[in-house]
Amino acid sequence: MTFQLLDSLSLPGDSAKANEDAFGLGEGAAVVIDGATPLGDGLMPGPSDAAWIAQFGARRLMAHLRDGDGARKALRATLADAQKSFEALRRHPPEEIWQTPCASMMLAVPDSKSTEFLWFGDCAALVKQGDAAVIVVGETFDKRAAEAGRAQALAKEKKLSPAAGLSRPEFIGTLRAVRNRINSGDRWLFSPDVKAAAHVSRRVLKLAPGSTLLLASDGFLALASDYGAYNADSLMTAALSKGLAALGAELRTIEADDGGGDKFPRFKKSDDATALLLQKT
Repeated sequence: MTFQLLDSLSLPGDSAKANEDAFGLGEGAAVVIDGATPLGDGLMPGPSDAAWIAQFGARRLMAHLRDGDGARKALRATLADAQKSFEALRRHPPEEIWQTPCASMMLAVPDSKSTEFLWFGDCAALVKQGDAAVIVVGETFDKRAAEAGRAQALAKEKKLSPAAGLSRPEFIGTLRAVRNRINSGDRWLFSPDVKAAAHVSRRVLKLAPGSTLLLASDGFLALASDYGAYNADSLMTAALSKGLAALGAELRTIEADDGGGDKFPRFKKSDDATALLLQKT
């Protein structure tokens, strides 16, 4: 069984900066990876450590899957590749965990009877079969509500607009402390650490041919999870009827109208937004 690409979209949050989302698509798999915005100077060559981990991860995952690896074996091999590359190319070892590139991920791999989903962080998949309600794979909606609460509380404490930016000195210490807790307990992310493979979340769904899937980063899913313009069902309907470009334009209009994040608390005016609309064939 394979995926047919119906539509795709990947918008940078800021046209002057690197898009730190990436996606990969092959006949037998699809993935969206959302690099976590760096909280200081990068360690890797190139414009952004987050863009590096997202692009490297998408490329290597697709390569291992084309070689015939199963989803979990491909993930482990990709993380091992990332660890080797990071250790070879970084300017110096990270002094704190927040300096290590990391990302959210949603990977979907179909076979004749089912589709396996593996994910880290707040990328998600929406799945539609026939007239049934959309199934949400991942924890984006819960995670985004918590993130909005943190942005609102921290902005109130520092007397700033929530969307003032991740790099503001008033925010950076708190954000680095949170990032320092990744890859421990239940906070694992896609990163150059092969041990993360043992902590990936997994779900298997029996999907009939003709089922539609929307794999997306949290920046795109904000239309539903943050801004309330849609719910999971209506977002899937709109993706199929309007197309992803129209939804991307709608997303940016909502964010431009609330540039300070006072109505919709968030740490950035706009995030990178990536989505793949697929049909199982």
